[in-house]
This record gives sequence, structure tokens and C-alpha cells, in this order.
Amino acid sequence: MINIRSKTKLCLNRLTFVSTIVLVVLVSISSQAFAHKASDSYLKIKGGQTELELQWHIAIKDLELMIGVDSNRDGDVTWGELKQKQSAISAYALSHVSFSIDGSQRNLKVREMLFTEHSDGGYAVLALNTGAAGSSEQFEIEYSFLFDADPTHRGLVLYENNDASATYVLSSSNPSIEFEAGDASLWSTFVDYTKEGVWHIWIGFDHILFLISLLLPAVLLREKKRWVPVEQFKPAFYSVSKIVTVFTIAHSITLWLAVMEYVTLPSQWVESAIAFSIIVTAFNNLFPILKIPGWAIAFVFGLIHGFGFANVLLDLGLSSVTLGISLFGFNLGVELGQIAIVAVFLPIAFLFRKTKFYEIVVLKLGSILIACIAAIWMLERIGNFEILGF
Repeated sequence: MINIRSKTKLCLNRLTFVSTIVLVVLVSISSQAFAHKASDSYLKIKGGQTELELQWHIAIKDLELMIGVDSNRDGDVTWGELKQKQSAISAYALSHVSFSIDGSQRNLKVREMLFTEHSDGGYAVLALNTGAAGSSEQFEIEYSFLFDADPTHRGLVLYENNDASATYVLSSSNPSIEFEAGDASLWSTFVDYTKEGVWHIWIGFDHILFLISLLLPAVLLREKKRWVPVEQFKPAFYSVSKIVTVFTIAHSITLWLAVMEYVTLPSQWVESAIAFSIIVTAFNNLFPILKIPGWAIAFVFGLIHGFGFANVLLDLGLSSVTLGISLFGFNLGVELGQIAIVAVFLPIAFLFRKTKFYEIVVLKLGSILIACIAAIWMLERIGNFEILGF
């Protein structure tokens, strides 16, 4: 006859084995997700003059991934190396986009290739001849650049003329758009960037891990140097609501400061600081070194995360009106994305809060795992190299 202690030990051993497998899988997924993080290219269309202007900004790191532009493989792509590959770059890029303007399919040609810096590194700028008049009214774009290698890639479109401007987002699930110059509406910009905010938080694994680090102890209370489960759902819900709301307020402040260019910080510093914020928050679940509530931690580190959110809007170069609408829509989308995560996590966490599984595996081992992943990210971002080699 198996006694209760033996059965309990057996269950814990099985639980530990399963948990270990889950943690290993999560490490693999998270590491790969970071190594192949989402990228953006920028299609800038300008009308209102003699000829329609079109510029396409493509990240050099994406060109290296797809066609290889680092000829000597030293990790530093020079202008000379880029120019040597101009024909290959042009051919690959133009084979993955098509434009119809005023109902006519256009044979795009690269007039010249330039170089510019965005917040996440160097970009090749293809200045394209469209053969279309600046007064063109109807546009249709079909876009498939990088989708086969990175389905999270986005093509961000900015249309401007003397009277209006609008932005659109091209993705693997929405690879084509149609619009008219006269219909360049703020509503379409708002809708697109609300969707983009939701998507950005869902694929922003560092932001998700920071949020989860804050949520893990939300169904617990700290008493006499140990965590004890809350008795009712309401206090946990109230705590989580404060954390999510304060985090949104904080990152909205610095997001606005960054896109308005009142405060600019190097992207490498910001991304490294975001990783550090995750480490501190995760360790605080194990050893409460921060003598402040979760909502206060969310506010302080949320200010840093706001600079990380700013890159998409900052690099697009929106007009003042369009920028305001994009900023509002993007923030709303981020908030909705966070609410969706909380809606899934909180009920499950509350259900299991009194179990050893939650205390040992979810809270303690989960926090250790999160801290380890963030530490790898921080080292990679500071040193600008990959540790795991995914």
C-alpha cells in the first residue's frame, strides 16, 4: 500500500518533470522570438508636385538576412558593400511589391539608393521612379517583402500631399491596400494604429515578460516574509487594474516625449534598460528588494518601456495631426492588448493561487526563468551579439 507521503512525492516529481519541459520550451521560444524579432520597412509616398515621389526604407539587417550584403562577414555593412549589392537589392525588393496608380500597373525603377539611420539601425533608401503624376488619386499596393522569412514583418505606409496625410499598415495577414488621395482619413490611421498597438504588445516579448513579472504576485499578499494567497478575487483584480493602468500612463508619457523628439535616447540603451527592468521585477518576486507596491514599479519602469514603443511612430515621420491620431490609436491598442493578456492570466492564476504548483513552479521558477531570459537579452543588447545562436 502506497502511503500519502510517497504519493505526494511521486506527484511532485511528475510535476517537476513536466514543469521543466515547459520551462525549456519557453526558453527556446522566447530566445528564438528575440533573435528573429519583428522588423519594419517604410514606404513613403508624396504627391502634390509634378511627379509622384516614392521612397522605400529597408533595414540593412533584413537585407543581410535575405540576400547577404556583408561581403567580408565582419558584422559591419559599409556603404561600399551596400553599393556593390545595389542590383541584387533592387531586384529582390521590387519583386516583392507592386503599385497600381490611377488604375494602371506601374513598372517601378530604382532611381538611386541612399542611406539613412532609424532608431534600430541603418536602412537602405530606394528612391523609385513611378512615372505617375503627383496629382494621382487612386493607389493600390501589394506587398510581400520578408513575409516568407519573418511573418511578423510590417510595411508601414505614409501617404502625404498638400492637403492630407494618412498611414496604413501592410502585414502578412493584410498584404494589400487600396486608397484614394481624397480619402486619406484620420479614421483609417486610427484603426490601423490601434491594431498595430495590439499586435506590438503581443509580439513584444520583453514587454509581455515585464507585465507577467508584475502579475505573478497579484493573487498573493506578502506577509511575514512569505507569499500567502488572497482570499477574494476583488483585491487581486483591483491590484492588476492599477498595474495595467499605471503602466499605460507611464509609457504614454515617454512615448509622447520621444515621438515629439523632446527626449531622444539611443535605442541600444533603451532596449538594454528594458531587459534590466524585467530582471529587477522578476527577482523582486523572489527577494522583495523594492519596498514599493507593484503599481509603483509599473510606473517607474513603464517610463523606460515607453521609449521602446516609440520606434514605430518615430521612424515613420508623421505630420503633427496624423501623429496625434496614430499615438492615441497605438496607445489604445497597447492597452487592449494588455487587457487581453490579463483576461486570460488572472482567472487562471486566481484559481491555482493556493496550490504548491503556483507557488513553486509559476511564481518562483517562472520568475527565475523570466530573469534568465531577460539577462541573456540584456547581454545581447549591450554587446550587440547573440549568445544562444538561434
